[in-house]
Amino acid sequence: MANKIDVKELLEAGVHFGHMTRKWDPNMAPYIYMERNGIHIINLYKTAAKIEEANEALKKIAASGRKILFVATKKQAKDIVAEKAAAVNMPYITERWPGGMLTNFVTIRKAVKKMATIDRMKKDGTFNTLSKKEKLQIDRLRAKLEKNLGSIADMSRLPAALFVVDIKAEHIAVKEAHKLNIPVFAMVDTNSDPRQAEYVIPANDDASKSIEKILSLVTAAVQDGLANRTNEKEADETPEVETAETVEATVAPEATEAAAEE
Repeated sequence: MANKIDVKELLEAGVHFGHMTRKWDPNMAPYIYMERNGIHIINLYKTAAKIEEANEALKKIAASGRKILFVATKKQAKDIVAEKAAAVNMPYITERWPGGMLTNFVTIRKAVKKMATIDRMKKDGTFNTLSKKEKLQIDRLRAKLEKNLGSIADMSRLPAALFVVDIKAEHIAVKEAHKLNIPVFAMVDTNSDPRQAEYVIPANDDASKSIEKILSLVTAAVQDGLANRTNEKEADETPEVETAETVEATVAPEATEAAAEE
């Protein structure tokens, strides 16, 4: 069972501050406690319950060996998400969301492979035989790919879930996930539609302190799941094969065919 969430800690991190009342999404009404000075206040008891619910699901995904893709491109969330996701060895997107990241995954994988090819060229000496201009072009391409896709270089399959900070800001990512039936876990503020996420965490998604708090709790659950997986693997190696097949089944058939043709 996930650790009990301390409501006092959520309060101290400012998780309860929503948006101005005039900017609210009526679908967030069940998660709103009150209105104070024209600002909606989120019910932190509901937030705590929702974090526990999300953490249980995330723990199971991590324990099964599948990946959770963390997405946050807004300034105050980028560094926090990159640091927390990397700490639990999960992929993340904190620069611009590459269109088709999920729905056209085969193409994205090709771009990632291009990075590996450039690295190989540098190792085997091929890079040194190029002209100065060509070297410069390749270095620029490598830097651009690294910036946009470096954090997903090890993601060889579609993720089992998305964790999003601000579903409004990351609406393209959310839309792609829905197309492929990939569940969305999200920090949802009072100005957003919670129906866009399968696992809603009602929270202030603008303040870095609030984002840091939620991400710490969520990634701790992921870490628990990974620890359980390590223990199970030591006892029995068979689940590895099963999870690979399970994830394969989530890939769109055309993506699998295209990958096979490569």
